[in-house]
Amino acid sequence: MAELISREVVRVPVDYYGLAVEDWDDSQVPVPFPEDWEQGPFLTAHPGRLSFTSAGHTHSATMTIEVWDQPVPAPPGDWDESELTEMRCTSGQLQARGLTSGPWPDPVRLPDKPETWAVRVVCGGRAEVAEQSRDRAVDGVERYVLQLWPKA
Repeated sequence: MAELISREVVRVPVDYYGLAVEDWDDSQVPVPFPEDWEQGPFLTAHPGRLSFTSAGHTHSATMTIEVWDQPVPAPPGDWDESELTEMRCTSGQLQARGLTSGPWPDPVRLPDKPETWAVRVVCGGRAEVAEQSRDRAVDGVERYVLQLWPKA
């Protein structure tokens, strides 16, 4: 049975529909966010980086980062988006950032340090944030869950 190693919930600034999660050591990210980002698919994987297109223009999303010891099923719930990918992270730490707002000040530490992680991303609240963020900045309406486990 899979064991949850760590779980951290953070607020991520979203602006111009863009946000990303990348290796804390930006020297390991050949094309750091927002370079090469275009509004488009929900998730785009790059070396050392996962880029997302949000459904809302300017808001704060909730991002839950879970680290597991082995593959797990998607978390229960009615999710708008679900993708499975992989990410290379040599530093053992992640940072999230908006398009123009830069990274959050503290890294999310990955308790193990494999270099390549399998990642499942699910997202909910997209229709709601698209509607609500038209007139004002909202907080926590769009929710992301990233489940990471060592890539075999």
